Amino acid sequence: MLCSMSFLCTISDERVIERPVLLVPPADTHKYARGSAMVFSGPALHTGASRLTAQAALAVGAGLVTLVGERDALHEHAAHVTAIMLREEDAHLAIVDERVRAAAIGPGAGVSSHTRDTVMHLLKKGVPLLLDADALTSFENCPAKLFEHLHDQIVLTPHEGEFARLFPAIDLADRRTAARLAAEVSGAVVLLKGPETVVAAPDGRLAVNRHASPWLATAGSGDVLTGLVCGTLAQGHTAFEAACIACWLHGDIGVQGGPGLTADHMVGLIPLVLAECLSEGKG
Repeated sequence: MLCSMSFLCTISDERVIERPVLLVPPADTHKYARGSAMVFSGPALHTGASRLTAQAALAVGAGLVTLVGERDALHEHAAHVTAIMLREEDAHLAIVDERVRAAAIGPGAGVSSHTRDTVMHLLKKGVPLLLDADALTSFENCPAKLFEHLHDQIVLTPHEGEFARLFPAIDLADRRTAARLAAEVSGAVVLLKGPETVVAAPDGRLAVNRHASPWLATAGSGDVLTGLVCGTLAQGHTAFEAACIACWLHGDIGVQGGPGLTADHMVGLIPLVLAECLSEGKG
């Protein structure tokens, strides 16, 4: 099932990400037409990060979002969410069917062989995929095993510490060059988080986000960004476009939120940020 793109993504001649334009969905749209996203949960007592990711993916416009995890973890999620679907994980990931347009794994997942195995199963499914946090660090000792299965519809979202673990040979002194080299080496889109977030594609495209705020430096902020990318991917955007759009939206959440901003508040600000991007044109 094809999804119609929900945003117009603009990058200036200076490679700076500009405000995206949100398109109004057509009158005959439905939840699957708006995109189905799947977020993989951490274990019990470590579910908050993936829940933030799922909530952000839903708020940014994915028509349906499912949290997948162990039964004990799903019990925790059930106490907090109502609009997000809950599914128990199976060994062969049969739940990842043709309706799933994007998936995310990493927030709260745990650094483990189980996380590595789940990532490899997801890569074999061919669904556009975002790898963050523990999904990256789980490959610290075998990055080549990961890279040989990546492609340009995969997004990696490391902060500088995770980047150094996954790409130890790449110098971070020049962040733009580092992101570009990492995208070339891995074959995936690399979103290097930081004061000036850099998005690089394996074909050489690069963009930076300068629309942000220091108030974003709070626990769970990156999990919200992961959800924004995943939810935008699910709506039919390429990985590079989804990463760029999500970076700008995430930055604007920081600008709108200001002092006292927490990750829980970030999710609630997404509709306000989207309203500022709204176009009267039809998608």
